[in-house]
Amino acid sequence: MTSIGLGVRTENLTVRFSGLPALDGLDLRLAPGKIHGLLGRNGSGKSTLAAVLAGFRKPDDGRVLIEGDELGGGLEPYEDAVVTSRICLIRESGDLVGSAAVKHVLGLARDLRPYWNDELAGELLDKFEVPLKKKVQKLSRGKKSALGVVLGLASRAPLTIFDESYLGMDVPSRNLFYDALLAEYTEVPRTIILSTHLVSEVSALLEEVVILDNGRLVTQSPVDALRGRGASIVGPAAAVDELTADLTVLAEQRLGGTKSATVLGDLDDALLAKAQSAGLEIGPVGLQELFVHLTGTTRAKEASE
Repeated sequence: MTSIGLGVRTENLTVRFSGLPALDGLDLRLAPGKIHGLLGRNGSGKSTLAAVLAGFRKPDDGRVLIEGDELGGGLEPYEDAVVTSRICLIRESGDLVGSAAVKHVLGLARDLRPYWNDELAGELLDKFEVPLKKKVQKLSRGKKSALGVVLGLASRAPLTIFDESYLGMDVPSRNLFYDALLAEYTEVPRTIILSTHLVSEVSALLEEVVILDNGRLVTQSPVDALRGRGASIVGPAAAVDELTADLTVLAEQRLGGTKSATVLGDLDDALLAKAQSAGLEIGPVGLQELFVHLTGTTRAKEASE
């Protein structure tokens, strides 16, 4: 099926709270029809970015443009009903009418979402065992999170954003969500943003990764390319130091005469041959580990300035 996804472009995007930047001059492009991971520690600006993309908040400086065939060269989402009807943001905080029954919440979503799919909503409610007649405020935290996931997936919004919306679920329920998201994305490709710090859980779903720290862009990259930029090098300390002299060292550990270094950089054939001749072991670095090192390096650098 043809993708209905929307693209995203931010230019010098800045949002301040009490004079302090939550987003600081962010320039970003998200291609349509992909699953993007929006990664960052608490306070990195993920939720603020999600709110601005969905038109929940107006930027203090810069702008956001939502792009797609029916939107021309791009429209700003804030106070634009046409654009926001095609964007669905599901936040962990809820945004649900607590006094309403689940079935009434679904009815409201049906009225607001032009791509809404009733059949999918019913199937997902059954899978997550969310009762239709129960009031939202009477649901457990896990069931509220599940209801949010149902609203996001069944909306089939061309831009669907999940901002830590599944944190209230237990591990089996989160896995059920990941399976449902992948199945739905395969059937109806669209632009999906997963904002999370549970990197290891979602890494297999992601095609592109955006890492934020302190409101700034640390890196944006296809997942496979980012994984390829990291490596673990283990062996005699002197040989490790020599090999990594011109590489960005994210972390290192030493035990006696043996040293382990996690590096960010391209290990070309010459470097690999040199490593082999020096008796060094080269291994992959997982996305979670790269995320931890990259954000930790950014914070350490800023603290020293």
